[in-house]
Amino acid sequence: MARKIIIDTDPGQDDAVAILLALASPEEIEVLGITAVAGNVPLPLTQKNSRIVCELADRPDVKVFAGCDAPMKRKLHTAEHVHGKTGLNGPVLPDPTMPLQDQHAVDFIIETLRTEPEGTVTLCPLGPLTNIATAFEKAPDIVSRVQEIVLMGGAYFEVGNITPAAEFNIYVDPEAADIVFKSGIPLVVMPLDVTHKVLATRPRIEAIRALDTKVGHAVAEMTDFFERFDVEKYGSLGGPLHDPCVTAYLIRPEIFEGRHINVEIETSSELTLGMTVADWWRVTDRAPNALFIGSADDEAFFDLLTERLGRF
Repeated sequence: MARKIIIDTDPGQDDAVAILLALASPEEIEVLGITAVAGNVPLPLTQKNSRIVCELADRPDVKVFAGCDAPMKRKLHTAEHVHGKTGLNGPVLPDPTMPLQDQHAVDFIIETLRTEPEGTVTLCPLGPLTNIATAFEKAPDIVSRVQEIVLMGGAYFEVGNITPAAEFNIYVDPEAADIVFKSGIPLVVMPLDVTHKVLATRPRIEAIRALDTKVGHAVAEMTDFFERFDVEKYGSLGGPLHDPCVTAYLIRPEIFEGRHINVEIETSSELTLGMTVADWWRVTDRAPNALFIGSADDEAFFDLLTERLGRF
């Protein structure tokens, strides 16, 4: 049976690819809805971009909900320096015509978890965890009903990409991340340590472009734009596809390897705010609360991605 998921997202080119990969994989994934949150760009753009991606995939039937427009306790930090002013810089894509749902994303998350059978819905956050944590705070009864959370965020060896110590998604709303990591829900975490191993190198981008489809060209153009930041910053051979790791894990978990460890979120330090303090070497007696992924078969990842994008 296909796994029921809610994608919580702040598109972002890599978010867009993650959504496309999910929509191309109905055998493994049933997308119950997409909830937008402020993150890479402000909420008016993330909810718009979510609908743009659904229409790119010819899936205007997917319900998109707008959620929180700011972190729980802090001002919003965005990442236009990475994703461009629109969040989806690269391809020229038309404005969406499909409607934005009237219901707030947090209320959709709560309602869905209450109405679907207990333990059958996986939450897939690709951005700051504001919507998820707000739902847990508003309706504590739903926490025990979540099957699993598979998220992109944090780092250990790679440490920070927005500060010396913190990864962007966690840094934007560390209080929300703290709530999620302490929830007791089974967590699978895709940190920078693994996402920086799945690089969209030039041959891989060209293989996607060679699909010669609307989606293939759009993804190639997104990646062309997105990679410039990381190639310049890290000297890598291509840009990392962070968020599609979440979707790929749901389809082919064997591509990834990690450890069950304890991960705590720093919420007060000026120097390390938003850091995922990951006990990779198990030097404390704190109980493991997350499967922290550390490696991936990058060839298998891109084989899967290219094959699925070719379905459009």
